Amino acid sequence: MKFSAPREALLKLLQAVVGVVERRSTMPILSNVLLRVADGKLSVTATDLEVELVAGAAVDEKASGEITVPGRKFHDICRLLPEGTVVDAALSGNRMVIKGGRGRYTLATLSAADFPIVEEIDAQVTLRMPQQDLQALLHRTQFSMAQQDVRYYLNGLLLETGAERLRAVATDGHRLALSETALSDAVAHQQVIVPRKGILELNRLLGTEGELLMMIGAKHVRIEYDGLRMTSTLIDGRFPDYTRVIPEDPANSVLADRELLRNALQRAAVLANDKLRGVRLELDRNSIVIYANNPEQEEAIETLEVEYEGDAMEVGFNVNYLLDALGVVESDVVQLGLTDGDSSCLITPRDNIAAKYVVMPMRL
Repeated sequence: MKFSAPREALLKLLQAVVGVVERRSTMPILSNVLLRVADGKLSVTATDLEVELVAGAAVDEKASGEITVPGRKFHDICRLLPEGTVVDAALSGNRMVIKGGRGRYTLATLSAADFPIVEEIDAQVTLRMPQQDLQALLHRTQFSMAQQDVRYYLNGLLLETGAERLRAVATDGHRLALSETALSDAVAHQQVIVPRKGILELNRLLGTEGELLMMIGAKHVRIEYDGLRMTSTLIDGRFPDYTRVIPEDPANSVLADRELLRNALQRAAVLANDKLRGVRLELDRNSIVIYANNPEQEEAIETLEVEYEGDAMEVGFNVNYLLDALGVVESDVVQLGLTDGDSSCLITPRDNIAAKYVVMPMRL
């Protein structure tokens, strides 16, 4: 195998896939990336057995072949070479020799035959959509995914297809985020849970222009766009019935300026208990009073004018959960739906009913 390519082209490929390269692994091959040269094109593949990333670009092919080399070392060499450098790479025995400028670097290799790759995923649902629509969907929901929860099916994000829409749902048991986007064509109904790492990598890589192709199989989801392919395993579990925790018609409704409410909560959060992160909301006619305190006897009180005609009530919430939801609401005015002091809060943007956020109450 032998090829030449501009340093910038190689670096772009390696930056796209290096996020899943294992730093320390019981399988040394997972610290490597698979290089394949054929038909004037170089493809670079990286995997951690959960997420697989493949990026490709045209190169000056001198000899075809495939081999694996240490991914982060190859990335760092290209990153540190001067701009405009032409990189020459050639396989010599069981070593990869890389030349750039006046430098010469020799990397150890492992056989390409031992590199684990996902060939076909037996797609059951295939759809096309703008990259920016999927990116927006992930942005509005991914913050509610659980982290290392024993309920493993919560450590990811539910993607649900059906009719002419794609819906994303995430919950950690204390809060829930739901958003959906329209599709150009009708697709079959299917629910799959994509693991947290796959969602974070996808969100990092997605651009704002162009279409993507999504293929959903029984055990994998695959997304292709702009010469990049991401394949993620799916979490084998049953996602909870999220519709049961979304209040259908809260008895009381609060309309507030999103930015003013967010800023008031941020200020109150400074003096909230570091562990509980609780704030108390006292609602009365056309006003919310936000209270926060901590074991040092420090206290914050914020008063905010809102549109509210319901009965007086008070309810406690984790302030971080409220701030996370308000941070992604795409509307100047936000609606808070509450039934009583012991019920969850339904947060919706007034201008867009395609997103819903539920925050469970807490006792303070």
